[in-house]
Amino acid sequence: MLEILNACKTFNAGTVNEKVALNGLELKLNDGDFVTVIGGNGAGKSTMLNAICGVWPLDMGKILIDGQDVTRLPEYKRAAFLGRVFQDPMTGTAATMGIDENLAMAARRGASRGLAWGITKKESEAYYRLVKSLDLGLEDRMSSKVGLLSGGQRQAITLLMATLKKPKLLLLDEHTAALDPKTAAKVLALSDKIVHENNLTTLMITHNMKDAIKYGNRLIMMYEGRIIYDVRGAEKSALHVSDLLARFEQVSDGSFANDRMLLS
Repeated sequence: MLEILNACKTFNAGTVNEKVALNGLELKLNDGDFVTVIGGNGAGKSTMLNAICGVWPLDMGKILIDGQDVTRLPEYKRAAFLGRVFQDPMTGTAATMGIDENLAMAARRGASRGLAWGITKKESEAYYRLVKSLDLGLEDRMSSKVGLLSGGQRQAITLLMATLKKPKLLLLDEHTAALDPKTAAKVLALSDKIVHENNLTTLMITHNMKDAIKYGNRLIMMYEGRIIYDVRGAEKSALHVSDLLARFEQVSDGSFANDRMLLS
């Protein structure tokens, strides 16, 4: 479903601020893979997601989604293939519009617009059932402005919006990092439920190593713009945080000195 072939990206090339963000990155995801991504600050995790989305053009390499080469496609054309939930709960929704209006926008992404009714009765009923499945009590607040919701509620709505049209690839970019632990656990459980119910191919960046082990069928660790560890299945399930720390030190010849990850 996703192939990244020899992806290279350098920022501020030829200057004192030169930073190699992706260094010959190679990654292949099968249909239905749920891959968690960990790595220290500057490892290239977010750059990889932005490259997939078309935010940053690659200096070299290719990106294929479901067999189609999207390397040269602009960001707006790749949106038809992708769903994304960002770290900031304020991103990804229209704060001054209602829950139902946000879902209607997501349902019409990539489609032509006209002057028909914004939301039909049939759509309203479908959105009601969808929001009710979250079990957050939001189904009785469908016309409430999304900006009035809590961070966790907004991320739950953003998840629905990102997966409403069953994207070929779902990107979760540290989408629980700004939430308190209890709310983060709820949003993660909801993410896992939606991914499995819809068999979505998913990349999830996280700074929490326990979550990286718990969720998904595969785990990759990035360092200096490349993948240094790739584990899946039963071997992944048997991992402990100490194993990941040891693996990082073994491959990188250094300690995993990242406070955010160690505290998580």
